Amino acid sequence: MTGPGAGAPSSASPDRGGRVRLGRWRDRLIAFGWLVLVWNLLWGEISWGNLLGGLLVAAAVLVFFPLPPVTFGGRLRLGGLLIFGVRFVVELVRASLHVARIAVQPGFVPRSAIIAVRLRIPTDLNLALTAEALSLVPGTLIVEVDRAGGRLYVHVLDVRGPADLTAAREQVRAVERRIIAAVGSTAEVRRMRSEPAEKESS
Repeated sequence: MTGPGAGAPSSASPDRGGRVRLGRWRDRLIAFGWLVLVWNLLWGEISWGNLLGGLLVAAAVLVFFPLPPVTFGGRLRLGGLLIFGVRFVVELVRASLHVARIAVQPGFVPRSAIIAVRLRIPTDLNLALTAEALSLVPGTLIVEVDRAGGRLYVHVLDVRGPADLTAAREQVRAVERRIIAAVGSTAEVRRMRSEPAEKESS
């Protein structure tokens, strides 16, 4: 014979299932919001038409091309988000002026290079956010994302020597640090501060 409580359903199971479903919907909403934002950034302006188009495109992508599950285990930090936004605008303006100067400089042919940078937090979400932030800055372009190795292969414009390669790698790592400081978990922030950056060749 079984005891009186043997056939009783576990009270923790429904709660856990509800939290899992809630987490999945939260992740989908975050992915939906990022897709809409990226769509408007690619068009270069936020308007009602671009916003509507972004909503339709994001919905179509999530329905017909479902993304792999990316769990958001971090937390939003307003201070980190503010720092990331301000630094992003500063780098955007500076890079735009740099590219414009190259374009109007007569007879100058800039040299370029492709560098490999291994991120210290090689999660899918961090790879995607860092790659997106770098791609939006003129003069840098993501050539390939090594998901297994946690590396970004970045095309850099106007490379004049080893110092420029070092500066480009530090720029990638600085973007990663600001992203983790803005939306990373407590463990990721602690790991980012404690682990030294790996040196890699171009």
